[in-house]
Amino acid sequence: MPVPMLLDLPTLLVIATAHVGVVSLALLAIIGTGASAATRCVQVALAALLLGGIAAITAGSLWTPVLAPVALLFFSLGLWLLHRALGSWLGHRSRPPTNRKKLRKPLRPGVYYGLDYRWSERCLRLLLVATPLGYLLGWASPAFQWGWSHLCLAAMLVLVAAATLFPLRHMGRAWRWMLCGCLVGLALVLLARGLVGEWGGASLLPFADLAMALAVNLAFVTAMVALLAAWRDEAKARLHTLAMTDGLTGLLNRRGWLERAEGMFANAVRYQQPLTLMMLDIDHFKRVNDTYGHEVGDTALKLFARLLRESRRTGDLVGRLGGEEFCIVLANTHRSASIGFDLRLRTMLHQTAEKELGFPLDYSAGVGVLKDGDSTLSGLIARADAALYEAKKAGRGQLVQSGGGAGLTVI
Repeated sequence: MPVPMLLDLPTLLVIATAHVGVVSLALLAIIGTGASAATRCVQVALAALLLGGIAAITAGSLWTPVLAPVALLFFSLGLWLLHRALGSWLGHRSRPPTNRKKLRKPLRPGVYYGLDYRWSERCLRLLLVATPLGYLLGWASPAFQWGWSHLCLAAMLVLVAAATLFPLRHMGRAWRWMLCGCLVGLALVLLARGLVGEWGGASLLPFADLAMALAVNLAFVTAMVALLAAWRDEAKARLHTLAMTDGLTGLLNRRGWLERAEGMFANAVRYQQPLTLMMLDIDHFKRVNDTYGHEVGDTALKLFARLLRESRRTGDLVGRLGGEEFCIVLANTHRSASIGFDLRLRTMLHQTAEKELGFPLDYSAGVGVLKDGDSTLSGLIARADAALYEAKKAGRGQLVQSGGGAGLTVI
């Protein structure tokens, strides 16, 4: 007589817990320890869910009053960490706080009212403490413990699912909807099991247990596929950032700067907005390398890049085009704005270089301004580059603005 396979709740919970353990070890081996903060949150979340599963399985046979709230604590901790990982991946954690009194409708993708990430973060922190604590305080009423634990975990699942919506960063839509769907589905199954346990009678509870165990396994597999896709998107974004960033100064490199500058140029032409481009070249940089060494030369480049970042406005685009040559696009500004920027940067450089490098540092600058009839960014760059050549030819340490064919020198 064949032995039937029993898909009971303990067996399926053991399978789900084994899945979490295997995937946790696999992620640690594949991703390693040099992962981003979001990926580390996922790794720790899986570890917390694994410990929660072990505690839940053990609580069914012994020490239930102690291990049941411990399991709830680990489950809540895992969901909270997953929420933080999603916030980092999708940009919610880097968004500045929104004035809720003035916000009546979405202002841009990712800024929304009602499902605000910081609001759900506070709710999850509260539930992280309230879920196991409420279970402990309700020791005199098993019905209360049952309903409270199911309701709190379902609420946390819905809050985590909401974090997949309205991303601030461009991330894959497929994995976000997949993760959202499996979390909401699991929350509904949990709520149904809680209602059956409260009012459905003992006859329906085994079916609810089986449905929950199956839902946990299916949700875990689906969530792992979605999280791996999210990690892949993050890795692709990091590689793209590395390809567009200068490794020494942290500024955009030539490729990254040109890609962004083309977009700014196109918008300025399309909407007939002013645009100013400045080319900057550190004076006698080869002499710095020959006299003080390349390490000091690298320090000088990093100092100049830092002061460029501190001098720019929000919306201005700074890049290192190569060697000691830098470039900045002053968005929505006329020719006169370059004089103020040059004065501000030059003053900061004169005040800082002697103190941090031990010798003075200066630069030459050329300015090109968007004109009617400009059709390509290269023409604007060529005028700024020609003005820079005139500044260097005239003795360096000064700003030259292009004006048609001749240059106007500004001391």
